[in-house]
Amino acid sequence: MGNPVVIIGSGLAGYAVARELRKLNTELPIVMISADHGGFYSKPMLSNALSSGKTPESILNGDAVQMASQLKISIRTHCRVVAIDQPGCAVTLVDGEKIFYDQLVLALGADQVHLSLLGDGIEKILTINDLDDYKKFRDALAGKRRVSIIGAGLIGCEFANDLATSGYHVDVIDISAQPLGRLLPPAGGSFIQQKLEASGVVFHLNATTQSVDQMQERLCVTFANGASIETDIVLSAVGLRPRTQLAVAAGLSVNRGIVVNRLLQTQFSNIYALGDCAEVEGKVLPFVMPIAHAARALAATLAGKPTPVFYPAMPVIVKTPSCPTVVSPPDFSITGKWYVDADKDGVKALYRDETGNLLGYALLGAATKEKNNLTAQLPPVLM
Repeated sequence: MGNPVVIIGSGLAGYAVARELRKLNTELPIVMISADHGGFYSKPMLSNALSSGKTPESILNGDAVQMASQLKISIRTHCRVVAIDQPGCAVTLVDGEKIFYDQLVLALGADQVHLSLLGDGIEKILTINDLDDYKKFRDALAGKRRVSIIGAGLIGCEFANDLATSGYHVDVIDISAQPLGRLLPPAGGSFIQQKLEASGVVFHLNATTQSVDQMQERLCVTFANGASIETDIVLSAVGLRPRTQLAVAAGLSVNRGIVVNRLLQTQFSNIYALGDCAEVEGKVLPFVMPIAHAARALAATLAGKPTPVFYPAMPVIVKTPSCPTVVSPPDFSITGKWYVDADKDGVKALYRDETGNLLGYALLGAATKEKNNLTAQLPPVLM
């Protein structure tokens, strides 16, 4: 046998590729390199673990030893890749060790965006990007009652719902005029805001966070307009940025993410990327379903059958039980507009182009029952 397939990253994308590839080829050597413990878990579960009674320990489906045995792969834990030697087909670890590959898969994920804020309390701001971060957050919650979340996007709203229904006082701060501003039309944003407020969430919208200061045992969050709130914990959830530093240093093409074609291939024929770090035909899709489709296609390619990725319509279920929400984000580069039907029970918002074709939708409350019927009418995200 030659050198192995090397997968950098042990998140959903890395494990999905390893699992799919092992289904197709039981003998191909696979080495996974993980910067952390390398255990397998579902990252989306973190944002509703509290109300569902899950501890950080119970979220882990299998540790690295168990996963290596199950998938018959080698997993190198607590190893950080510092360089890719593209001509030499090798990756270099922080201790100088080189691991050679026949094919390299970059499943690097994304980093939390950090705001540039003032104040002597900014070191206390928490972010949640993995299970270790979540454990730190849960530890910080002990004995606390008030949590402030910067960011009213999908992750911010999910954590807000989870915390509020678990008995915490939750403040959510966002520069937008509504929650989920990038996914919902105004009527949808207003509806989910009302439902989350009914569960105990307090929104501070059109508000720019300026500073976080220590006030004895608490923190003070001050807005640009001078208003402020006191809180026990500040959680920042303002978005993700694809991890591209390693790719840039190796000379790979990078735009918003690592640029790959329909085969998930970089400009170097044996280096691939998928998941949150990748930009596929101009699209960065940081959700679970695109990872599943990409992993199946890439596994076939790695096993010797080049297979372009196909993305069907992939609705996103927002985990806010106080307001059931399903969104299939339209391609806003195509001219169209929202058609909204709203009442006290729900919101049905359909995004149609100039000829009436359905390009996307947002369904809230009772309208979520139309998900399957409407999804069948949507065009694929990527043919």
